Amino acid sequence: MKNFQQILNSAKERGPKTIAVAVAQDLEVLLAVSQAKDMGIADAILVGDAEQIAEIAKAINVELNQYQIIDIKDIHEASRKAVSLVSEGKAHMVMKGLVDTSVVLKAVLDPEIGLRAGNALSHTAVFEVPGYDRFIFVTDAAMNIAPDLKTKKQIIENAAQVAHALDIELPKVAVVCAKEKVDPKMPPTVDAKQLEEMNQQGEIAGCIVGGPFGLDNAVSEEAAVHKGIEHPVAGKADILLVPNIEAGNVLYKSMVFFSNSKNAGVIVGAKAPIVLTSRADSDETKLNSIALAVLMAVKAGK
Repeated sequence: MKNFQQILNSAKERGPKTIAVAVAQDLEVLLAVSQAKDMGIADAILVGDAEQIAEIAKAINVELNQYQIIDIKDIHEASRKAVSLVSEGKAHMVMKGLVDTSVVLKAVLDPEIGLRAGNALSHTAVFEVPGYDRFIFVTDAAMNIAPDLKTKKQIIENAAQVAHALDIELPKVAVVCAKEKVDPKMPPTVDAKQLEEMNQQGEIAGCIVGGPFGLDNAVSEEAAVHKGIEHPVAGKADILLVPNIEAGNVLYKSMVFFSNSKNAGVIVGAKAPIVLTSRADSDETKLNSIALAVLMAVKAGK
């Protein structure tokens, strides 16, 4: 798949799946959920303040009689309930509503009702960028602050899962650093070479890993040729693994605000996809994220 229209079409064909929305009294979230319902992509269970949900739904002409609503006003309990619906098999994914990410993740990681699966949790963003013939995945721009080598390995594995759900069988992963050569004074470049070697030795499967790369020679074949870089990933990267959350956050927001790109975002590494977008994200981004999570749930056999 190369654009979000293909994702939406595929999610419609392979869905619907059911979303448990944590603290659902959010205008953009309800718009996105309603659009997903109308398109046949997903159903939803709305957990949160029923009165506020009804007020918002009325303002945006969303019919609530087609949804199950669970009235829980406390945001912590609402988040726990949404997660428990997934762990009980009554829903296939969790979606963050009007609540801090930390509250939802605390419920996700709760040993009694949570969805911890063993891998580190990480955020993967998917961008449809004008002028590119493929999606660009950015990870991790939202969760892991300064991941070590082991965590970076798991972040790559998580991002590869997302790519596989979009029928990209062998995604190319560029470990992005400030320079293309290994420099002991720059630990991310050392990690990059180790991750490449782990991939070559079969410790990281389902993708091709290369690094260190600069951003330019990771996504531009012309830049890679100009710098004499020869590697299957050079200039052709699908997945950009960033060295830390600052680099990821700046790259993510640069792509959102400086380019006319479309995007989606999910948290991966749990037993089910977690639709997690910024409160500033549009309902279109949230709809794209729902469709992405649906395809991930289908791929996982949920």
